[in-house]
Amino acid sequence: METTNIILYGASGHGKVILDILQKSNIVVPYFIDDNKQLKEINGIEVKQTDLAVKNSEYSFIISIGNNTIRKEIAEKNVLSFATAIHPTAVLAKPIIIGEGSVVMANAVINANATIGKHCIINTAAVVEHDCHLGDFVHISPNATLSGTALVGEGTHIGSGAVVIPNITIGKWCTIGAGSVITKDIPDHAVVVGNPGRVIKPIP
Repeated sequence: METTNIILYGASGHGKVILDILQKSNIVVPYFIDDNKQLKEINGIEVKQTDLAVKNSEYSFIISIGNNTIRKEIAEKNVLSFATAIHPTAVLAKPIIIGEGSVVMANAVINANATIGKHCIINTAAVVEHDCHLGDFVHISPNATLSGTALVGEGTHIGSGAVVIPNITIGKWCTIGAGSVITKDIPDHAVVVGNPGRVIKPIP
């Protein structure tokens, strides 16, 4: 949904990046919310305590926390209106779908017929090629590349500079190490590193 005021849920380094995106898009961030009682402001924006701010807010939210599991926990326990943030330098083809709460960072590319789930992060200069499908709470790190028709399950984190060749399926809640090259399908809950990528352990 379109809005001119968005609250950022999480006063973190990731939140600073989203703040910059919104400010460049002329969207006002009235305040952050965070559980850290010692934190009063971030980059000139007030930080409020979570419970009170959530209950009384009339605005839309973005969960500005990089951890996929925590984003899911927050999204599922709060009945909120969620917005998206897209950097002005991102390249978005048509048609694509970007779910609520997702963010697209500077110089990222999302090509035709790609589907991005809810509360995803498409980080700086990441590439999501045509016909890719990303589940909810996925994070594609800076300079990672998903070639055409890749499928990425819920909650999976693709590390910086990783490459996924075409027609690959990566399961739910996986961690793909930085710089890995994924040449075959990956099961759920796997940690993968290397070129070619190999599963080194399952995630408990």
